Amino acid sequence: MKSLDIIAGARPNFMKIASIIEAIHAHNASSENPIEYRLIHTGQHYDKTMSEQFFDQLNIPKPHINLGAGSGSQANQTAQIMIGYENALQEWKPDLCIVVGDVTSTMACAIVAKKAWIQVAHVEGGIRSGDMTMPEEINRIVTDSISDYFFTTTRSAGENLQLQGIAPGRIYFVGNTMIDTLLAHQDRLRKPDFYDGQGLDKNAYLVMTLHRPSNVDQADTLDKLLTVINENTGKARVIFPMHPRTKKVFDSIGKVYTNVYVTGPMDYLAFIYLVKNAMGVVTDSGGITEETTILGVPCMTLRDSTERPETVTVGTNEMVGTDEGLIAASLRKMVSRNWKTGSNPELWDGHAGSRIIDVISKL
Repeated sequence: MKSLDIIAGARPNFMKIASIIEAIHAHNASSENPIEYRLIHTGQHYDKTMSEQFFDQLNIPKPHINLGAGSGSQANQTAQIMIGYENALQEWKPDLCIVVGDVTSTMACAIVAKKAWIQVAHVEGGIRSGDMTMPEEINRIVTDSISDYFFTTTRSAGENLQLQGIAPGRIYFVGNTMIDTLLAHQDRLRKPDFYDGQGLDKNAYLVMTLHRPSNVDQADTLDKLLTVINENTGKARVIFPMHPRTKKVFDSIGKVYTNVYVTGPMDYLAFIYLVKNAMGVVTDSGGITEETTILGVPCMTLRDSTERPETVTVGTNEMVGTDEGLIAASLRKMVSRNWKTGSNPELWDGHAGSRIIDVISKL
């Protein structure tokens, strides 16, 4: 019997582990060599809407352990996760630790596992933005430097790993587990509670998400972005589900943006409904650009680099940066419905989780 630890800590992780766990259960139902696993929630995201509701909506079993790391500085949060996971390994030591994505939990648990002589598999390994000001880029590089196996979303991610010196035999191109989850729940999406009250109609509004420190941590920067967005969307409303950290800065501005409707964090099924039916999306998130690509929704990214170039070269995403003139021009193009069309990247077909477990079962 093989044994695994599966690490999840922040909102993007939950979408990425759901299909892996489903694939484990399917494997165990038909195999004489079952896989035993322990799901560990680090507690990096502790707000109910950003954490617990994902387990309920995505049919993820309750975690075996919640490390309860909570908020704090990068260093403090990393330390709390590492201490918690080290203690968990005193209770049970798996054959393999699976980490996903590029959040603090990914890096912290990979380090602890390796120091405990446990092999590490990185799901979504090899993606790179080239921007070392992003905490996620540091997390990716550190995690990939010590992992044993790599499950990649694109062929280019595998090429990045080989340039780093990783042997091709340790790299498995499997597709995108977050897209597995997106495709699996299309029939379960639900209209947000505010949808009708705000008079929203299909393809007649925009969705915006901002959370990068460079965009939201300074009030004057956030104000400039919101002002140019507010003034260049015509009659289209902008729905802005706001991250708790962004909300603190937003409130300090004390300004009304008449075309922007702010909500709190949204549950997965309601948020995807909102995106799927939008005219377009404005974001600085990498994961959302993957979802808009599969959903065929126009998307513009307020960053100068991306770790997901396939969303631009193949999908519906365009890199706009933070220049106010370019943002304004891109918004006018989006609301005039003059955006490019895209297609689906290779192997983004809903079966990445099954491919991962097939590989692990044979390791």
